[in-house]
Amino acid sequence: MTARAAPPHRPTAALAPLAGVAAALLLAGCVPVQTAQPTPERTDVTGVAIGDRAVAEGGDLVMALSAEPDRLDPTTSSSLYTRYVMQTVCEKLYDIDAQGDLVPMLAAELPRVSDDGLTVTIPVRTDPVFADGTPFDAAAVVTTLERHLTLEGSSRRTELGPVADVSAPDESTVVVTYETPFSPLTAALADRAGMVMSPTALAERGEDFGDAPVCVGPMKFAERVPQTSITVERDPLYYAADEVHLDSITYRIMTDANIRAANLRSGDVQVADTLSPQDVDALVQEDGIGLLQTGSFGYQAVTFNVGNTDGAGQPPGRIDTPLATDPRVREAFSLAVDREALVDSVFNDWYEPACSFLSPDSVYATPASSACPPHDPARARELLAEAGVEVPYRIEVQVSNTADSLRLLQALQASVRDGGFDVVVRPVEYSTLLDVQTRGDFEAVQLGWSGRVDPHGNSASFLATGGSNNYSGWSNPEADDLVARAARETDPALRAQLYGRLVEVVQAEDPIVYLYRVRSLTGYTEDVAGVETYADGVVRLGRAAFLADGGE
Repeated sequence: MTARAAPPHRPTAALAPLAGVAAALLLAGCVPVQTAQPTPERTDVTGVAIGDRAVAEGGDLVMALSAEPDRLDPTTSSSLYTRYVMQTVCEKLYDIDAQGDLVPMLAAELPRVSDDGLTVTIPVRTDPVFADGTPFDAAAVVTTLERHLTLEGSSRRTELGPVADVSAPDESTVVVTYETPFSPLTAALADRAGMVMSPTALAERGEDFGDAPVCVGPMKFAERVPQTSITVERDPLYYAADEVHLDSITYRIMTDANIRAANLRSGDVQVADTLSPQDVDALVQEDGIGLLQTGSFGYQAVTFNVGNTDGAGQPPGRIDTPLATDPRVREAFSLAVDREALVDSVFNDWYEPACSFLSPDSVYATPASSACPPHDPARARELLAEAGVEVPYRIEVQVSNTADSLRLLQALQASVRDGGFDVVVRPVEYSTLLDVQTRGDFEAVQLGWSGRVDPHGNSASFLATGGSNNYSGWSNPEADDLVARAARETDPALRAQLYGRLVEVVQAEDPIVYLYRVRSLTGYTEDVAGVETYADGVVRLGRAAFLADGGE
C-alpha cells in the first residue's frame, strides 16, 4: 500500500461542536447546525529529516503521550500507546516504511513461501544482541512466536494464523509451517507479533516480562512510574548504535490535549501525539512548532456487546436484550448516525467518515468495502418499530474520558436522537476502558483500532468467532469462512473481493458500527528532527535527535 493524500469529502450541513464536559454529556438538548466549509485536501507529512544538519549528541527527549500504555508485553498488549514505547525498545522482524510498504527489520529479507503456501522461510539477522547481552538468532525468534501461540491471554494468536509448527533449522533461518496457507504473516510480523523478546528475560520473568521488557532496539527499558511516565535509555549493545543520538526518551502521560499543546508551546515536551483537531490549525501557525500528519489504516467505531459474556476470545454467550439479539436495532443505529456531520463538526474536517474496517486507500479496497450506509433516521425509526422496541431506545456507551472523545459522544448523542435512540454516555479512563471491552462489561463501547497494512489485521481477530479481539462476542459462520478464505488466498484481486463480501456481512448485522478514520496529528518542536509517523499510527523516535543549531 502506498500512502497518499486523503481525498476531500463532500461538504455537508454539520453539527456545531459543543464544549461540554462529562456531566453535560448526560443531558439531552438541542444542537445548533452550521454550514461546513469545503474540506481542505490533506497531504501526508510522515517525518522531519535530519538531512545534513548537525545534531547535538545526547539529551533527553520528552514526548507527551495522550494515554497510558497497557503492560509492555508484545504478546498481550492491545494499546496503540504501548506500540509507541515498544517501537524504540523492541524491534520487529519487519516494519512498514513511509509509503506503507513492508521492509525487513530484524529479518534479513522478505519471507520465501513454498509453492503450496504451507511453508514460510524467514531469513533473520545474526548481528543484533538483546539489551541483556543475549545473542539474537533464529532460536530466539522461535521462542517468541511459540509464546505468542501458547500464552494464555495472547492477543497475537489470531494474528499469526493456523500455525502447525515453528522451527529454527539453523541460527539464521526460521521456518513457519501452516495447516493452510496464510497470506498475512509478513504484515503481522511488522507489528507486535514480530517483536522478538530476549529468551533469557522470558525464562527469568515469564508472565511478568512486560514489567521490564528486554528486546533489541535503539533504546532499552529504564523505568515506569504508573500514570506518570515511562523512560527508555540508549542501548550501547544496539547493532546500529552509531545511528542513535539521544541519551534517553521520556514518555510523559498527558491525557488532556490542551495540556499537551501547552507543553509543546513551552518546550517542556518536544513531541506530542494526537493533537486535537480543535487546536491544531492555530498551533501549527506558531513559530518553532511543526506538524506531522498521515492517514490511517485504522478506524474508530462503536462496538455492541452481542455475546461477550466470558471475555474476548471465549465462546459467545447469550445476552437477552434487543440490542444484542436483533440486528435491526443495530442497523437502525448505523442509519441514525450522520458520519459526515460528526467529522465536519467535531473534528474540523481533519478526519474522514468510515463505514468498514478497510480503508478506501488500501490496495484491497472495492466498492463493496467502501460502501457506506446512508444517514436515514426515518428508516432507523421504522426498523426500531419492526423490532418492537420502545422509542427512544436507550443505549449506554462507554468512552474514553478525553475531551475529543467526549465531544464526539456528545455530537453522536444528538445525531442519533432523530433515529429513535437515547444515548447515555459513561466516561471511563482509557486503560480501564481497554479492560472493560475485553471482559465484556459493557453494552456499547466507543474505541478504535490504529490499523494494519493488511486487512486481516483489521478484521480477523475482531470478527472471527473466538478472535482474541472479538470484543462484541459476535459469531457468524459466513464471516468466519470469509476471514479464513481471504487469509489463504494469494491473489490480491480475489482477496479484495472476499473482504468486500465480509464488509457486506458485517453491515448486515452491525456488531461494530464504524464511524470515522483519524489522521495522525503529531506536533514537534523544530529543535528536533528524525521524528517519523506512518499510517500504522506509531510515532517513531529511535533515530530522533536534538539539532545543534536549535533548529534555526
